Amino acid sequence: MEDLSKSASWLRAELASPSPCLHILDCRSRELYDSSHVERALSVALPGLLLRRLRKGNLSVRSLLPAPPQGLRDNPVLLYDEGTLHLPQHGGHEDDEDSVLVTLLQKLREEGCSAYYLQGGFHKFQAECPHLCETNLDAAIASSSPVLPAAPVVGLGGLSLSSDCSDAESEPLSSGMESEGASPPSFPVQILPNLYLGSARDSANLDTLAKLGIRYILNVTPNLPNLFEKNGDFHYKQIPISDHWSQNLSQFFPEAIEFIDEALSRNCGILVHCLAGISRSVTVTVAYLMQKLNLSLNDAYDLVKRKKSNISPNFNFMGQLLDFEKSLGLNRSSRPTSSQTCFFTSPTDDSVFELDPT
Repeated sequence: MEDLSKSASWLRAELASPSPCLHILDCRSRELYDSSHVERALSVALPGLLLRRLRKGNLSVRSLLPAPPQGLRDNPVLLYDEGTLHLPQHGGHEDDEDSVLVTLLQKLREEGCSAYYLQGGFHKFQAECPHLCETNLDAAIASSSPVLPAAPVVGLGGLSLSSDCSDAESEPLSSGMESEGASPPSFPVQILPNLYLGSARDSANLDTLAKLGIRYILNVTPNLPNLFEKNGDFHYKQIPISDHWSQNLSQFFPEAIEFIDEALSRNCGILVHCLAGISRSVTVTVAYLMQKLNLSLNDAYDLVKRKKSNISPNFNFMGQLLDFEKSLGLNRSSRPTSSQTCFFTSPTDDSVFELDPT
């Protein structure tokens, strides 16, 4: 059987080529990708729905990749995750079928592409070739400078995909990052007096935090640092959740709501942020509005969307908000009737997805 792995030294030689033609696909979460990734790699964190479609043969993997002039077949594709040393054997661990790397590698090979995986993954390559790894978000935040523009995400027909999950795993066509062509605000958005919704960029801007009187920061990510925690001027709470369809964000609703209440009761500004400020932090903010203002999911979502037009929580988080709405026992008169449907627009492709309110 053909060896489908490539070593770190092989990739180092390919990157040194004067005319490289290799596609490099990073199959980790978007947050890990933004932290650091192989030079010239594209983020390809696919949501669960697309993985299932790929496995069933309902979607061509070629549609996810950039098409070079000379054709995809003539260009090898290298995939990597955090640390895969060997591919699982057929019938291996039950989680293998959910692996972005395994699914893409299999489908690329089936479609006649020269596809391989990086043995040892990013962890091994970074240890051996740190000079060939690029860092985006960490470097920007560490210096408290504006976050660098989002690196390209492999798309489906030109649409952005991510899951921070590989942050970012989001359900279909909801990126978890700002969509192409969108113009998100460059500052936190005020949702209620003293309650602000924003991104990692906002959490790193001391001038903005001081101007808005923000002293509480709710960090809805697993690995972004609480930058000013040690100076004693800020109160932090971190919710370690990735923007992925498998994550249970609702379990943190009570403590998040309590933290927001604490800030508002002290007349302090509070910033709720994640990486891009459109999925996880939005979900928490909507949950707060639902409970404290007795708003239906539709009304709370619309309130936030009027303030920040590019919001796009992933499907799973929207489902958790629907469950939260039921648990709150909100007045049915404020919700759609059983014959109606909740609609939420995703800015990644201007499509509309539905959630059954019953």
